[in-house]
Amino acid sequence: MDTPQRRLTDALTALRDALAATPLGLATPERDAARRAAHAVADQIDDYLLPRLRDLDAPLLTVVGGSTGAGKSTLVNSLIGAPVTTAGVLRPTTRSPVLVCARADVAAFSGDRVLPGLPRVTGSAGGPGTVQLVVRDDLPPGLALLDAPDVDSVVESNRELAGQLLAAADLWVFVTTASRYADAVPWDLLRTAQERGTALAVVLDRVPTEAAAEVAADLAGMLTRAGLAGARLFVVEERPLADGRLPEDQVAPLRSWLHALAADQGARAAVVRQTLTGALDSLEQRVAVIAAAVEAQHVAAAALRDASDTAYGAARDGVDEGVRSGTLLRGEVLARWQEFVGTGEWMRALQGQVSRLRDRVVSAVTGRPTPADDLQGALENSVERLLRAEADRAAERTVTAWRSLPAGPDLLGGDERELEQVSPDFPEAAAAQVRDWQGAVLDLVRDQGADKRSRARLLSWGVNGAGAVVMVAVFAQTGGLTGGEIAVAGGTTALGQRVLEAVFGDAAVRSLAARAREDLEARADHLLRYEQERFDVRVAAAAPGRGAADELRATVAQLAAARRAAP
Repeated sequence: MDTPQRRLTDALTALRDALAATPLGLATPERDAARRAAHAVADQIDDYLLPRLRDLDAPLLTVVGGSTGAGKSTLVNSLIGAPVTTAGVLRPTTRSPVLVCARADVAAFSGDRVLPGLPRVTGSAGGPGTVQLVVRDDLPPGLALLDAPDVDSVVESNRELAGQLLAAADLWVFVTTASRYADAVPWDLLRTAQERGTALAVVLDRVPTEAAAEVAADLAGMLTRAGLAGARLFVVEERPLADGRLPEDQVAPLRSWLHALAADQGARAAVVRQTLTGALDSLEQRVAVIAAAVEAQHVAAAALRDASDTAYGAARDGVDEGVRSGTLLRGEVLARWQEFVGTGEWMRALQGQVSRLRDRVVSAVTGRPTPADDLQGALENSVERLLRAEADRAAERTVTAWRSLPAGPDLLGGDERELEQVSPDFPEAAAAQVRDWQGAVLDLVRDQGADKRSRARLLSWGVNGAGAVVMVAVFAQTGGLTGGEIAVAGGTTALGQRVLEAVFGDAAVRSLAARAREDLEARADHLLRYEQERFDVRVAAAAPGRGAADELRATVAQLAAARRAAP
């Protein structure tokens, strides 16, 4: 049935689910605090808001929490008048919290209505992650006491559980001592109680009798300045314990106040209403902080992606420069080009089909590669080295940039040495791409010589020879060559190009070289994008999806609308 209260609980459920689905995987400065805040909101929705909205008349859950050694367990035992919980002699202690309720209220606390993630244990102390449920006939119905772990425990799990239990309380009884009431950690939680509107009582324990009035006045002033003037303050003087419990005159005022709340349905409802309203009011600001942290994740992710884009963009420019500058025609390539052209092998092959047939037969019989094959092999090695050098440089630049960016070092995850060089399969992939490119160039030459007029001339000196000239033409922009190299490489390339133009035509040769260059650049781009993906997948796996912050804000807006419609 669709009712205003149902819409309110549905909106809370949607907010909890949105928080659970919001990844905060990048180690930004805000990340850890936002994660804790997201867990805290989700826990309070599950542990308190949803259960309380579904049963507004349920017993009042009073959580007794406070500093290490403040006397929480002793206070609970004294309120009950029996040893229902064990004080921690050794610090820190890790034990299950103890929830004491009246027999009439067992059903309200034995199931998963409150604190659904913590199983109940009866009859004996439970282990970590459980709640020990103690049933008492001398506790009035409508009131339950829960002895929580220390809020400032050195054990992180204890602190987290204490915070979770305090967020699930209708009423928080905070216990501190005359010597520690000004400590920072307790006041952090007291400010949290103020921000969330939690109903609060403060017990000042172990106060020397002669200083009781002075210390109580000082603490009352601190509470007022912190916006907690409405908190009830109870003072327990330092007296000898009787059977491990506080003197009756010291604990009676707090017990009477709690029992009066249990007996007065209106007073009890007022406490519940204060805490429930305060918790709901606090959600917008708390979720806003989380949404801002999500946006910071987007900014960090964009910076990381920009760093890899810049590095690999520079690598693409480096490959393009290497291809166009003529530098690849140095060294072995230049020697093989001289051998191919300067020794006259290629020119003799142009003189007739007999010479071409002879070269092919000799190569087949002896197993020796032709000068064209040697040239293509040298080009293959030279291009592979260029691709490897630029990919290595891009990887190193990306790792260096990430080390200085928010979330970058964490995202590298100790894999810097592997990531700052090419991936293990890059050399094989680069070799395959270059060989495929050379094959594609030969296919272009075959396609270009398919008509009858040019086929005879092409076949007279072979596809490999023509393809080799096209490949050299791709790199012969001579900008990186000097002196005699220009005369040898540039001049012989011009000679080869003139012969090709005689076979295919001027426009066709320019088109062949341009298409071959574009194909090589596309293959280089594919290789570099594959390498960059190693970095991009790490960002994608950790960063929140687009619109995640807006979705959180939208769920809060829906909750606000549901609250306005609720009675």
